[in-house]
Amino acid sequence: MSEPDVIQAASVDPDEVARYQRLAETWWDEHGPFWPLHLLNRVRTGWIVEHLARELGRDPEASEPLAALRMLDVGCGGGILSESMARHGAEVLGIDVTPRNLIIAGQHAQGSGLDVRYRHVALEDLEEDGFDVVLNMEVIEHVLDPDSFLQRCMEKVRPGGFLVLATLNRTLAAYVAGIIGAEYLFRLLPRGTHQWRRFVRPREMTRPLEAAGWRVTARSGVAVNPLRRRMRLTRYEGVNYMLMARAPESR
Repeated sequence: MSEPDVIQAASVDPDEVARYQRLAETWWDEHGPFWPLHLLNRVRTGWIVEHLARELGRDPEASEPLAALRMLDVGCGGGILSESMARHGAEVLGIDVTPRNLIIAGQHAQGSGLDVRYRHVALEDLEEDGFDVVLNMEVIEHVLDPDSFLQRCMEKVRPGGFLVLATLNRTLAAYVAGIIGAEYLFRLLPRGTHQWRRFVRPREMTRPLEAAGWRVTARSGVAVNPLRRRMRLTRYEGVNYMLMARAPESR
């Protein structure tokens, strides 16, 4: 069976799609090019589960604290975060514009016995909406128009639902750590993974959310120790950061 064609859409950068097509086979190799993402996933999964559960009055230590939540994982890649959310009880739809990613994601979910849906579709072409949670994690810095991409993510969330965002801050510290350090000195990521001009400052995320009546419910920076291969939450948002916002009950 031939792979589906690469999607042509306003938010899609063909160079980014080609890059991830080449890397697709290595998504689930914890010692391969995506090993930093596996470390990050442990940090971000715990953070997401804790804050969602507390906002919804649930026990974050329960076996399935995200049970029955409809969740959209935008730019799901090989399904690392999608599977983590499914293991905590969420009903997950992962979408991506890189066809090979979805083949790998689907095969891994099936082998893991997880019921995760995947679709090869751009966000602007997805007809489903009304999700309890939309995840936009480490994706917005790879799209051509981050403002419209953020708006489309907001539109997919039901009233009272949540949007979870993560990216790199457009600071000198992020340039040094996220590009020079991560891609050239410590080789944590393949060269060319990031472009500093596409990094997004936190205020560029929160301003449109607050203007539309959304409430930021949680935020955190992520610190990376490349020598010890560790990541942890931090108050400093100058490099990597995460935000969670809740939509107004009526729009």
